[in-house]
Amino acid sequence: QVQLVESGGGLVQPGGSLRLACSASGSMFRTMGWYRQAPGKQRELVAFISGLDTTTYLDSVKGRFTISWDNARKMMYLQMVNLKPEDTAIYYCNFPRDGHGLGTVNSYWGQGTQVTVSS
Repeated sequence: QVQLVESGGGLVQPGGSLRLACSASGSMFRTMGWYRQAPGKQRELVAFISGLDTTTYLDSVKGRFTISWDNARKMMYLQMVNLKPEDTAIYYCNFPRDGHGLGTVNSYWGQGTQVTVSS
């Protein structure tokens, strides 16, 4: 079974940086992504990798966030710099599962890690 565990969240000041990590075990992946959900808002796709080589970003994080996959360690990362208060959310790593595409209810989700950006 696939097990996803996020880490690296925390409280930072605006302009600060965090590196989120998602430990993925149990399956092989070629597509993966990070989602976030802020209080009172819909969950949104932050960044994803397709085919383990192509990266795509939410416009509001482009140039500030970097998604990556370490195949040797089976770890997905989200490097976040120049964080803004609007980045405050719970961040989830996500992988497709057996016909359930990225971001769908029945895809693989981690438990989430809280990122809070505040002065």
